[in-house]
Amino acid sequence: MAEKKRGANEPEPRPIIVKKIIVDGHGGHHGGAWKVAYADFVTAMMAFFLLMWLLGATTEKQRKGLADYFTPTLIQMKENSAGSNGMFGGDSLMGKEHYPTTGGQGNMAITIPRDASGTKDQGGKATRAADRQKFESIKKDLEARMIRAGMAKLRKNVRFTETREGLRIDLIDEADFAMFAMGTDQLVPQARALIGEVAKVVNSMPNPLIVRGHTDGLPYASGRNMNNWMLSSSRAESTRRVLADNGIGNARFARIEGVADREPFIKGDVYDPRNRRMSIILGWSRGGDSNDDGPTDEATKAAIRERDDPARVAKEQARRLDMGGTGLPAGVELLNPTAAGTSSKPGKH
Repeated sequence: MAEKKRGANEPEPRPIIVKKIIVDGHGGHHGGAWKVAYADFVTAMMAFFLLMWLLGATTEKQRKGLADYFTPTLIQMKENSAGSNGMFGGDSLMGKEHYPTTGGQGNMAITIPRDASGTKDQGGKATRAADRQKFESIKKDLEARMIRAGMAKLRKNVRFTETREGLRIDLIDEADFAMFAMGTDQLVPQARALIGEVAKVVNSMPNPLIVRGHTDGLPYASGRNMNNWMLSSSRAESTRRVLADNGIGNARFARIEGVADREPFIKGDVYDPRNRRMSIILGWSRGGDSNDDGPTDEATKAAIRERDDPARVAKEQARRLDMGGTGLPAGVELLNPTAAGTSSKPGKH
């Protein structure tokens, strides 16, 4: 069909545009909303399995710590049922709970702890409390024995301190009293008698003993053959022998060590005579040291014992002080062996 001829004033015809729309009839029912719900479900399942793994991979002590962390919030939420009447009502966070519907507090690992300290098994705390009572009895007994033995004037030289390791009994030197002869490991008679009285009181408990020797910061006169490390170690051994002579069995001694001047009693003055002392530590009973922050791994403990071994420390110190030819490391080739051989003869060092 021929195209119709357009007049001079007739407008140009507008083009016809055809728009094709495809309607998906299932879009409203199977849209993207399910993805959000599925993501929430997967997240919840991941959290659930993470919780199950955490409960299986942690110890009772670790779970107790987690429970302790959330305890204040739980108490605040249930303060009315716990007997509180406001901010300062009730007992304290350490007080026993009295919830009417706890049914014996449930499983301590994942629910509300029995008290705010979050522990069901009070064995460790009970053991430590019993040890403290015995320690106090030992303190009073030793003071009474010293008075009966005519050593009342030495009471100021005996200090009692509760430490992470146990009850520490420090036998301290003063300007007018020294436990050992100057620069030696020979106990004076008064000190020997005092240690004997200590042995009698600590023998009433089966707890392990640690004997630790301390010196002041003054350098040893003959530092080449003796030093404060060796002196503190030998004095600790002398103290151990006196304890053993007074009835302390060998199995009771956990450690005998010398720490030189590294743990001064008077921290501001390492030369103070009171830094010269012997520490006899009556350790906590088994189970009473659960709050110990020390290493629990046996390999770590063995490494620490090896590092702090007095014999090894003394040998290392002697090696460092040896400036002659005897301290040469293995495999070293001497450039002048003749001179070295001459210098190693007696009377040249």
